[in-house]
Amino acid sequence: MPPSFCVSGGRPLKGTIRPAGNKNAALPILAATLLAEGPCRIENVPHIRDVETMLELLAHLGATVAWTASNAVEVNTAGAEPRELDPRLCARIRASILLAGPMLARFGRVSLPPPGGDVIGRRRVDTHFLALERLGAEITVGTTYKLEARKLAAADIFLDEPSVTATENALMAAFGAPGRTVLRNAACEPHVQDLVRFLAGLGATVDGIGTNTLTIEGRVPSGGAPPPPTPFAIGPDHIEIGSFLGLAAVTNGAVTIDGVRPDDLRATLMAFDRLGVRPRLDGAKLVVDADQERRIRPDLGGHVPKLEDGPWPAFPADLMSIAIVVASQCEGLLLVFEKLFESRLFFVDKLIGMGARIVLCDPHRAVIAGPSPLRGQVVESPDIRAGMAMLLAALAAQGDSVIHNIGQIERGYERIDERLRTLGAQIERLEGQADRRKGGP
Repeated sequence: MPPSFCVSGGRPLKGTIRPAGNKNAALPILAATLLAEGPCRIENVPHIRDVETMLELLAHLGATVAWTASNAVEVNTAGAEPRELDPRLCARIRASILLAGPMLARFGRVSLPPPGGDVIGRRRVDTHFLALERLGAEITVGTTYKLEARKLAAADIFLDEPSVTATENALMAAFGAPGRTVLRNAACEPHVQDLVRFLAGLGATVDGIGTNTLTIEGRVPSGGAPPPPTPFAIGPDHIEIGSFLGLAAVTNGAVTIDGVRPDDLRATLMAFDRLGVRPRLDGAKLVVDADQERRIRPDLGGHVPKLEDGPWPAFPADLMSIAIVVASQCEGLLLVFEKLFESRLFFVDKLIGMGARIVLCDPHRAVIAGPSPLRGQVVESPDIRAGMAMLLAALAAQGDSVIHNIGQIERGYERIDERLRTLGAQIERLEGQADRRKGGP
């Protein structure tokens, strides 16, 4: 039986915690090691299941990979070959599609099974292929995606949506395209910025970092001996920081998050301020004091306020599940509008079962009325972010909860049970045991 978490809630979390490296930066950067002339050393890598799967995919192609420390990896892709990607591994993570760009740039061809990942609605790949076609790829869609390019060529590309992974794929393919490629309507999230910095370290010239127009000049291979690897450190995960902020808020805890990049948190802090949760920035520390107001600020005239997500620098979609749980513990009404994924809000029925007062208006909108006392329940983690939201709810609830399918949470959060126990969380990992709370099978 897969492992579960048994959580005893109703206790404030207290102490200091450090965020892990950004998962969504680690995955494209690991894919981009295929573009390097020599070995790459990458630090502050989250030791999570999705990263392990990406490393397995690189090893399947012939790369040598090794963890040199608890959060440091060395990858040497000198022996990599253009093999068909393993369908079993690709089915585990959506990020497998990130190998399309660098494999095209290096080998001129790639055979890619459909990627897996969270079931949070349709996640189109059209933007990836439209961009790669503009760079010279020919694409055949069947049971697998086959991409070929005798020679990539620079292009001026307008993405039909600011997709993060499509932007990253286009950047990595353009790395191997002679000339100057311009990406317009590009994504500019912190993890995209980290990838740009990594590509610059490999020899690319990139302008426009942090904006939605990126210009990249592909690297010209030196033809000499590969340079010694310079370690590249991945930035802190702003989604994990937002999750810890939410944990402190719902448990009425006093938590310091040490090692943040303030510029990555502007929209998150603005959204939490609207919920009456106002942490203090102290250099690279984010301090959440106990006894936050936790009162939703209405719009002018007393109207119900709205929290909506959007492309960076708007409020991140990956924090919407967290914000819903926090709002359930705050006084007032809030309308949330999830614009990007039509199935992401479907986890709220589990919160309603725990006592939250939420009306799901349609697949994209919900109204939360708080505060609602939560009670422990047996629940399941449907995806990474909803799973973390259920963990927040369990820690805020009175009584015991059991969370099944925690492998979803562990795809994105490193050793989350161990780290939260240092803050005083009562959380136990059940390895293949029965549900002791309900006497389940």
